[in-house]
Amino acid sequence: MTTTPPPLPELVSFLETLPEPHILCDRSYRILAANAAYRANCGRPDDLIGRTCFEVSHRYPVPCDQAGESCPLARSLKSGQRERVVHLHHTSAGESYENIELSPIRDSDGQIAYFIEKLEPLPVARGLANAQGLIGRAPAFRAMLELVTRVAPSEATVLLQGESGTGKELVAQAIHDASRRAKGPFVAVDCSGLTETLFESELFGHERGAFTGATVRKVGLVEAASGGTLFLDEMGDIPLTMQVKLLRLLETGTYRRVGSTELVRSDIRLISATHRPLKALVENGQFRQDLFYRVNAFPICLPPLRSRREDIALLAEALLVRVAPERKLKIAADTLARLESYDYPGNVRELRNILERASLLCDGDTLQAHHLPEELQNPGARGRNERPAFNSDAMAASADSLSDADLAAVVHAHQGSRKALAARLGVSERTLYRRLKSLP
Repeated sequence: MTTTPPPLPELVSFLETLPEPHILCDRSYRILAANAAYRANCGRPDDLIGRTCFEVSHRYPVPCDQAGESCPLARSLKSGQRERVVHLHHTSAGESYENIELSPIRDSDGQIAYFIEKLEPLPVARGLANAQGLIGRAPAFRAMLELVTRVAPSEATVLLQGESGTGKELVAQAIHDASRRAKGPFVAVDCSGLTETLFESELFGHERGAFTGATVRKVGLVEAASGGTLFLDEMGDIPLTMQVKLLRLLETGTYRRVGSTELVRSDIRLISATHRPLKALVENGQFRQDLFYRVNAFPICLPPLRSRREDIALLAEALLVRVAPERKLKIAADTLARLESYDYPGNVRELRNILERASLLCDGDTLQAHHLPEELQNPGARGRNERPAFNSDAMAASADSLSDADLAAVVHAHQGSRKALAARLGVSERTLYRRLKSLP
């Protein structure tokens, strides 16, 4: 049996000079040295040496890759290179997400003898219920979070794709907060709420006298976001005539205010989002192909809530703090089971609405099943009052893909608010109102 030689004292001393948490491991996952920053970050700092990294960080009895996670050490042994992953670690402040960077160290024969592991906290995400930041532990959430940490430090243009209510603006904010532009502004624009005539003026600004009613010069949102991040939500709703102007901004980094001939240089990072399939819109001639390739430099898919049911309890706990901050509400076990079994066509936004309604109906300190909407109390009752001619599958479709007849049928069958209907259709309220106004 080959034993690992003791690490060089110079290497151990070097770790102590580093401000970030670092440990030195051997090929068998055993911790050989830990600097002061790692000990301060660790929940049990006094007995680290000789223990395995997976037991200290995760409380696992086996390596991460045998527990269903991605193990950077195993990956580095296979690739022979530096590896990076996002892990949920036990720390002195509880569980938190950490960006792990692991580098192999070779001996005189060129063989990997040790690994240096560096930890960087990710304050934008939480593995436990928390009033702020992204929340989740599910594999789909972790996969998304790893992409967020990869792209955040860069200047790459990001496209967030996902159903309505999955938290695209929260993810965009997290990317901004973890970027070099974090101290700059974060400006969010709902493109679905802007008409073609308003879009150019809102985005690029206008000069005094540019059009009727333009009595003063107006700073556009691109200029307001200078030095920071511009987030364009519902990118698929941008009119074709305006898409070419946005493309020019991305290609040249310049724009003109409405009513001006002067070129203004922009200093923004663009993050866009859509619940609509942009590729399909390109094929149908509703979205420019050249703009699609510009905004799709780094796509990130946000998982629907039904794909991360194990996060519903965490999210519910955090959302209750937000909707009823003055009360310490709990959720009964059978009520939580109903919440976890529901499919949430409106995703996290719908879960928040359900909890807010339940908290208003609850006079005590525990949410019960009878505080939930009817479709959660009696899942089989959904659709019983719908007209026979209505196709219930249309409820899962986007309002933009519904015919006028089907949309009218949906509205007739729906007994809740327009806000709830928009969430169920996977569109913004403004998009829904626009479609309703166009009904004959």
